Amino acid sequence: MPSPRSDLVAIFTDAATLIGISRPAGQCLATIWRAPDPPDADAIMAATGLSRSAVSTALKELREAGMVQGERLHGTRRDGYSAPEDAWALLRQHLALRLRRDLMPLLDRLAALPADSGAADLTAMLASVSAWVEALLRMTPAEMEREFAHAAPEPRSKKKKKKG
Repeated sequence: MPSPRSDLVAIFTDAATLIGISRPAGQCLATIWRAPDPPDADAIMAATGLSRSAVSTALKELREAGMVQGERLHGTRRDGYSAPEDAWALLRQHLALRLRRDLMPLLDRLAALPADSGAADLTAMLASVSAWVEALLRMTPAEMEREFAHAAPEPRSKKKKKKG
């Protein structure tokens, strides 16, 4: 039976592509997120089974996204990596990345279109989404939790099979 730790890594890995980061970055983030001490690249390689170049690329991706920070490990020449312990802080970092990398460039491209391009409704929709994301980024973790609590789906009930 897999350990809860390996289950967490598997979940992060599967979710990575859903939120726009690579699967190796998801593996590295899961390894870093709940580590008792900041792991270095060698420890991440050992924990994930990824190659040195895959770990290096994933760490660069996570640093650029603001989801992990590198810090010099005491008494060594190696960098250890840490991530915010709060899952809401990770969500905030991810939303800021998506706003900066995806939404704002799209809005800029739409603004450059001629007024008669027929994109006014798309521009209005993306502007609303952008404003909502910016509002989320200003929220505290508790406020974010309340905001998403009312949008959470109801638990699925098991369907009963009909006897035929």
